[in-house]
Amino acid sequence: TNFFSARLVSYSIPEEMAKGSLVGNIAQDLGLDLKRLKSGKARIYTGDSAEYIELNKERGVLLIKERIDREALCGQTTPCALHFQIILENPMEFFSVTIEITDINDNTPSFKKSMIVFRISEAPAIDLDVGINGLQSYKLKSTDNFNLKFKNQPGDGKNVEMVLKKPLDREKQHDIKLVLTAIDGGDLQLSGSIEIHITVLDVNDNAPVFLQSVYKATVTENAPKYTVVSTVSATDPDEGINSKIVYSIANMHDDDQQLFGINQDTGQVTVVGIIDFENARNYEISVQASDHGGLTDSCKIIVDVIDINDNKPVINIMSKTNVIAENSASETTVVTMINVQDLDSGENGKVKCSVNENIPFTLRSTNANFFSLVTDGDLDRERESEYNISVTCADEGVPSLSSSVTLSLQISDVNDNAPVFDKSSYEASVQENNTPGLSIFTVRARDADFNQNARVSYILEDSSVNGVPVSSLVSVSADSGVIHAVRSFDYEQIKDFQFRVKAQDGGSPPLSSNVSVKIMIQDQNDNAPQVLYPVQSGASVVAEIVPRSADVGYLVTKVVAVDVDSGQNAWLSYKLQKATDRALFEVGLQNGEIRTVRQVTDKDAVKQRLTVVVEDNGQPSRSATVNVNVAVADSFPEVLSEFTDFTHDKDYNDNLTFYLVLALAVVSFLFIVSIIAILSVKCYRWRRERMFYKSGANLPVIPYYPPLYADVGGTGTLQHVYNYEVCRTTDSRKSDLKYGRPCSESIISLDSSGTQTLTHAQRERLNFDDFYVILRIVYFLHFYYSNYYSLFLLVSLFCTAKN
Repeated sequence: TNFFSARLVSYSIPEEMAKGSLVGNIAQDLGLDLKRLKSGKARIYTGDSAEYIELNKERGVLLIKERIDREALCGQTTPCALHFQIILENPMEFFSVTIEITDINDNTPSFKKSMIVFRISEAPAIDLDVGINGLQSYKLKSTDNFNLKFKNQPGDGKNVEMVLKKPLDREKQHDIKLVLTAIDGGDLQLSGSIEIHITVLDVNDNAPVFLQSVYKATVTENAPKYTVVSTVSATDPDEGINSKIVYSIANMHDDDQQLFGINQDTGQVTVVGIIDFENARNYEISVQASDHGGLTDSCKIIVDVIDINDNKPVINIMSKTNVIAENSASETTVVTMINVQDLDSGENGKVKCSVNENIPFTLRSTNANFFSLVTDGDLDRERESEYNISVTCADEGVPSLSSSVTLSLQISDVNDNAPVFDKSSYEASVQENNTPGLSIFTVRARDADFNQNARVSYILEDSSVNGVPVSSLVSVSADSGVIHAVRSFDYEQIKDFQFRVKAQDGGSPPLSSNVSVKIMIQDQNDNAPQVLYPVQSGASVVAEIVPRSADVGYLVTKVVAVDVDSGQNAWLSYKLQKATDRALFEVGLQNGEIRTVRQVTDKDAVKQRLTVVVEDNGQPSRSATVNVNVAVADSFPEVLSEFTDFTHDKDYNDNLTFYLVLALAVVSFLFIVSIIAILSVKCYRWRRERMFYKSGANLPVIPYYPPLYADVGGTGTLQHVYNYEVCRTTDSRKSDLKYGRPCSESIISLDSSGTQTLTHAQRERLNFDDFYVILRIVYFLHFYYSNYYSLFLLVSLFCTAKN
């Protein structure tokens, strides 16, 4: 949202235009497109004033909405104008519009009263008839106002009248003194004089007159009742009741008559209503002075109202945004447009506005009494999700008056925060031999954003452990972050492994972070100790020989065992479970060494059997048992005689029988295979001899060398003939093989053609060689299987070889 602009457009229209009349093309005058008016939701803002104008967004024009009466709207104030604003949104803009209302002659002159009545008194007669007898003439001295008029009466009488020559003005001459002289008609004219005193009676011939035609006065608005505004004074030169003056206020509007009053006797004008500077800044009071004769005079009092700071600023919200995104640009995004009005004037009407501190917003003035609330810093919904912005506007009057309004603004979320794990890395342990699907532990990440942007999903990142995908070992719940074991772990195969879990939010685009997780497999005591030495065999007996001269502590043998578990589960201890003579031997608890604990004597039995238990330190512990055969003797024959039937002891368990049966089956199979092999070889040799015999001397003779013989110098002679002396025991591994001295006789001779020929002795030797091979096979079998059965095979093979 860009910073809003402010432009001014003015129009002039006459009053009393019909509804729907065109005022002007506002879109063209402002340079706006009709689409902008629609998309910006253009509207007219008038504050609290009535709306006389409407906006047609389809045509982009201003139309008359209500009939406008200039006199009702502005009274006698000129010029008369309507002021309003056109507001657009997205981006916020406003344009000031002024429409001047011109006057038309739509009012006829009118009188406040339908009839005016004046009372005029009639003037008195001025003729003063005077009768003179015998008088011939009269003479009047001071004839400025009167003349003498003679009138003959019947008889000799003459009548003279004083006739008013011009109007008398009592206000100029209150008393008139005249001398009337009567002159007779005699020769000696006699005369007589008389003073005539005339008192001029007053008539209401003078209207009251004000001392000033215009009075000027001032009054403070909200002045108390009966505050004296001014005193007017008029004079009337008449006398008596004609000079009594009555004052009154005339020719005022009904509203103004309720504001001022006048003392009809003294002419003192006072305040009787509430004076409001904002309604009228001055008043013209017409005061009339009337006497009892109905004569009047008038004057004018011009009253100027002095403004006082009695109005608080009025804050009008022209347009506002309730929600703003947290990534809104600083210093350019308009939140609210405000219009502030203070009806006072001068310093009392000057307004300054501010907002509360420590918020990322500020007020900027774009036009007189128009303010915009804009961003003044970076917004962060995670730090502050809502602002209550208090806008305070105060005037510069004394004392200052202020008003405030609170704007509530929500900060909408933007996906600007990636999920954050509680820890930088996780370590967890799980017992081996766990159940597949076991919940190991939970990773948790929090997203400071809101709603969908804060919804975290957990994803197992692809990796491998010892060449195996990590997804085959563990899985992670997308919603809860719970890590499950996919399979049962074996500590002996894998002791620990690492992988990474990614936390991703639901924003668009999504943000993510990952964390390293290490799973350590805890060992269980699931493996029994394994005895490496002495080797236990079901087919033969191994005996350790202890000379009778052995001292105390003589090392007989050492039991060697291992446990593939770890830790204390692999700690082994050795104990002597059974022994032929417990007092003769002991086993080292930690090292498994079997030693004599006393001097061996002649009374000790030759055949000694020890049962040693190897036990680990696990919970529960596991153990293995090994039997150690010990021969207390100084010679080998003595040992043989004692251990002949040792294999038939009753201590062998039932498992030995199974292994013996299995061994018999295997040996039988090998025996049959051996017989077939021998027969195949003999058949092959027989066929070759037949081929050599038929071919004669034309074919080269391929010499045949028995095993273990070599040709020397190409002569075909054999090196030596060896005699073997075999000494066997029931334990084939103890058998001795001695080499005899070589014989000097030759068993192969050459014929005259140089071809080797086989004598009867040679054939016998070849048969013996075959027998020797079979003997070695039986010897091998005897090493692993039963002695008696081997002897049986030996005899059978010997007979077969001889045949």
